[in-house]
Amino acid sequence: MPVRSLRSCVLTWPKTQTVTQALCRWAQRLGREHPDVLHVGYFGSYARGDAGVGSDLDIVIIVAESALPFERRSACWDATDLPVPADVLVYTATEWQTMQGRLGKIVWVYTKDSHVQA
Repeated sequence: MPVRSLRSCVLTWPKTQTVTQALCRWAQRLGREHPDVLHVGYFGSYARGDAGVGSDLDIVIIVAESALPFERRSACWDATDLPVPADVLVYTATEWQTMQGRLGKIVWVYTKDSHVQA
């Protein structure tokens, strides 16, 4: 989240590298704690490279399967450890097959069994 300097009333927004490194650590932890996680990535302004002050982080998680309806899945993933607000979209592997290409550029930071890092 934005940070206030001790010597200034100005809020600063985390640098892109800080945000993506935090996401990599978060994604690795998800992969360890949730064996059903197949991929974690981000899209939107951070993936395009034009994120700025106030930008949120758009995250996509691909899971093997889920009994929950799509609109309830994101509530199961706590992204409050990340340094900026995040929108989390969770798709099953089957759903993702029909979604590919619809979110624009995606930067994958975790892939099960290969542990891709940004």
